[in-house]
Amino acid sequence: MGELIVDADVMARARFGTSQLTETLAGLKILLSGQVLPWHQPWRDAHAAALRGRLAADPVAAALVRHAFAPTWTADFLTVPPAAPNLALDEELRYLESLDDARIRADLEFTSGALPRELTGSGLAATAAELLRWVWERTIRSEWDRRLRVLRADVVARTARLSTEGWSGALDGLAAGVRWLANGRIQVNVHPYPPRDVRGSDLMFIAAHTRGSSVSWHLPDRYALVYPVAGALAGEPVPLPDALVRLLGGNRARILGLLAAPRSTSALTAATGLPLGSVGGHLRVLLDAGLLERRRSGREVLYWRSAAGEHLVEAAGVPGQPGA
Repeated sequence: MGELIVDADVMARARFGTSQLTETLAGLKILLSGQVLPWHQPWRDAHAAALRGRLAADPVAAALVRHAFAPTWTADFLTVPPAAPNLALDEELRYLESLDDARIRADLEFTSGALPRELTGSGLAATAAELLRWVWERTIRSEWDRRLRVLRADVVARTARLSTEGWSGALDGLAAGVRWLANGRIQVNVHPYPPRDVRGSDLMFIAAHTRGSSVSWHLPDRYALVYPVAGALAGEPVPLPDALVRLLGGNRARILGLLAAPRSTSALTAATGLPLGSVGGHLRVLLDAGLLERRRSGREVLYWRSAAGEHLVEAAGVPGQPGA
């Protein structure tokens, strides 16, 4: 679909969130892709061979994967949005595991056409669910806490923009082809699909480590738009020089390192995993020391490095800073 038709009630209920199933499916697609974004490449290189081995040992799963993904479409049974944000993977997989083989085959045929012999047997839903669990357990679970901090930081930033700029601002730059249109419409991609009227439905915006945006649904009344977190946020935290850590303490040095651009207290809380009160206390110390500037933006207070803070970070030799 190229556009969603919405109304004030839909947007009043709409929310940003995360999904372990969405993250897992996005990871599977990256592992299967021949071309990935630069910030996804190291992760793909670390796990692609294991996935190839897993599929080589399971011809049914391999056939299912070959027929579940088309250039602009993914089989519907894989993309059902969660009933609520932040569910565990097993909770999200219950719906998939409830589907019968006829439904799975119908979705695969719609996506890719005639099916091979491997997909004529039974237990297709269980095969799909176990493959997704394998991707989660082998490639994502160990780093989920870090990923979740990145995703939540994006969600917090989008929610802050929503409170100050409305949906037009919150959706600006969300993903290529996504934008707020006039008269209760959201453009979700540039594909020539007919618009979908989702008035009376629930709508969620799901942040994920994915290449691009996509739309999913659970008919009749649950929809989601999946969008990619910024590539600059997707890497590991920048290592901080020991001298800066000894001077400021680990958490204050980390916060100062994150404030090259303005961020709110809530965004820093999401990015660091520290309690809100602790972040606020560290910000006050850095502010009193003259290392930060601040200003109010709508309901949020934004902080960023002052000239003195920039000089300190540059002198310490933090990677990616001028002179480093």
